Amino acid sequence: MSQKKVIIIGAAGRDFHNFNTVYRDNPEYKVVAFTAAQIPDIAGRKYPASLAGSLYPDGIPIYEQSNLERLIKELDADVCVFSYSDVTYQTVMGLSAKVNAAGASFTLLGPKWTMLKSTKPVVAVGAIRTGCGKSQTSRRVTEALMARGLKVIAVRHPMPYGDLEAQKVQRFATLSDLEKHHCTIEEMEEYEPHIIRGNVIYAGVDYEAILRAAENDPAGCDVILWDGGNNDFPFYQPDLMITVVDPHRPGHELTYYPGEVTLRIADAVVINKIDSADFENIHTVRRNIEKVNPNATVVDAASTISVDKPEIIHGKRVLVIEDGPTLTHGEMKIGAGIVAARRFGAAEIIDPRPYAKGKLAETFKIYPNIGQLLPAMGYGEEQMRDLAATIDATDCDSVIIATPIDLARVIKINKPNIRVDYNLQEIGRPNMEDVLDGFVKKIKG
Repeated sequence: MSQKKVIIIGAAGRDFHNFNTVYRDNPEYKVVAFTAAQIPDIAGRKYPASLAGSLYPDGIPIYEQSNLERLIKELDADVCVFSYSDVTYQTVMGLSAKVNAAGASFTLLGPKWTMLKSTKPVVAVGAIRTGCGKSQTSRRVTEALMARGLKVIAVRHPMPYGDLEAQKVQRFATLSDLEKHHCTIEEMEEYEPHIIRGNVIYAGVDYEAILRAAENDPAGCDVILWDGGNNDFPFYQPDLMITVVDPHRPGHELTYYPGEVTLRIADAVVINKIDSADFENIHTVRRNIEKVNPNATVVDAASTISVDKPEIIHGKRVLVIEDGPTLTHGEMKIGAGIVAARRFGAAEIIDPRPYAKGKLAETFKIYPNIGQLLPAMGYGEEQMRDLAATIDATDCDSVIIATPIDLARVIKINKPNIRVDYNLQEIGRPNMEDVLDGFVKKIKG
């Protein structure tokens, strides 16, 4: 039987993992291309030969997804494998229709093919959408496990936006490691909170190599924490799966791929942001959990916010900066920055769109529904410069920074600014300690 020609439809993350686990050393298939979407400036590269294996001495080219139908015909592709996350079912099946119309089959790879088994116990944290509060939940889980005397090594869902060969396996133990690995704002937002809490975090491209390095980390490892990205399901087989849902986007838990997968496989579901969501929306989410995963433990939680200088907000005309991916493909309209602006009495929230520069202006064109929030886009140096220029140009009194890192540490902000701190706080019982009890008892025997 002749080799089947494959195109992997991705966004610099799940696509490379699917290749590594299913196709890299499989002579029955020939991956002729990757396509790229969602993330700016990641097409036009190659998946390097050093990562692609002996069957691909020239590496594998990466093209813009907009070229997919032409590529199917020119490369005579037999199968297209959809390999990115946080998209509607309509988007997935609309893409399937294009692929089928161009002559190829359309495939979704599941956990049995793509999840790796660890020699260490694994807790996985996922979500039904970007921006649910997955990162703060991961931090809460990490702190709870460390408080029980366990050494936790975190592994983050991939964000390989730079030199893929150099990013094969990345270890972050100090803040200087962020500079060493030339991290983007998006990467720092995920890695820095783990580092400042005293635990090591890994990321990169080759997630089997990463797993083996994490299991044998010199700091010691009792537990692997999978810190998921977007709404993807884990790359590692979890012993405990925790999924976060968001009542600010009720119904999305059943209409986005692969978010519903993470909900269905969850041992515990965290309903976050109960403190700022409407009762009816909370009820809708609770009903949907009961519908598809009635055996899951449900934890009610608030996303608590705090600021150290509320006078920078009170009575001021403020620019609110939120996490970039949460506003773009996460489609969030309200985050910790908006909540802080309202709670601490801002006089006005300034619309940044008239002041947007360069790449930021492009972002607002691509995602017109962002509204009067500024996404902290920083996938590269140009975007970081444009972000700083947009902040500088915006006619406001002060800036509210609601990103997981202190943005003022990595770009110069020439205005009074305040950072919003936000954390997961469980409401009543069951809480995270209850969720972790059985898992920890198994570890400790």
